[in-house]
Amino acid sequence: MQPVEFINLAVSGAQTRDVLERQLPAGLELRPDVVSVVVGVNDTLRCTFDIHAVAARLDTVYGSFAEQGAVLLTACLPDPGGALGLPGALARPLARRQRAVNAVVHALSERYGAVHLHAAEGAWLTDRAMWSADRLHPGERGHRQLAVRFHAVLAEAGLATGSAPSPEPEFAAPTTSASLWWLATAGTGWVARRCTDLLPQLLTLAADELRHRARGTSARLDLRASAAVSAALAALSVAERQPDAA
Repeated sequence: MQPVEFINLAVSGAQTRDVLERQLPAGLELRPDVVSVVVGVNDTLRCTFDIHAVAARLDTVYGSFAEQGAVLLTACLPDPGGALGLPGALARPLARRQRAVNAVVHALSERYGAVHLHAAEGAWLTDRAMWSADRLHPGERGHRQLAVRFHAVLAEAGLATGSAPSPEPEFAAPTTSASLWWLATAGTGWVARRCTDLLPQLLTLAADELRHRARGTSARLDLRASAAVSAALAALSVAERQPDAA
């Protein structure tokens, strides 16, 4: 059996910009055989969210690793509003953003031949035991579930021949008091940052959501988001054709 080295470049709170500017250069230098690029939720939780920018960054990241010949692992992710249990008018705009990111990830994963995991749906999402105290990041059991599911799609692609990882945690789940302590310390800082960054914009989006709902025109918001995704992907296709045209 050949030795395997695992290197984790992930940073809590990272957005697609961080992956492009900081993690991509370090990752390319390592010349990995397999690389996992799972990102996007943090972008949806910022007032600077721009699906065009997200698409362009992911296109560069995916394309760079694919050009090196690495096996690329990607995943679509659940919407954060639902995970946090936000009221409908606040949750729906975040869900719409996450669907846009997932649509881009789906399209680019197909373009670059990635091994893609559909992690945005399934019973595991509503199992509280899968999630950490913040309800946005998987706990150990959740990470193991992702590992099991990734192993399955890798095996289906003929890229994994060993036994599947165990879904059972090695360590005891955090106690209720430990989770409450985290929420009272690190969690309050996260909430404070989102209140000054995302919340003002999210309230505006929620008001727009309620207006459209009252008029029966909510479908327009979905169509607008779909059009933005199509335009973002089309812009990437145009950019790829320009060098040939020159």
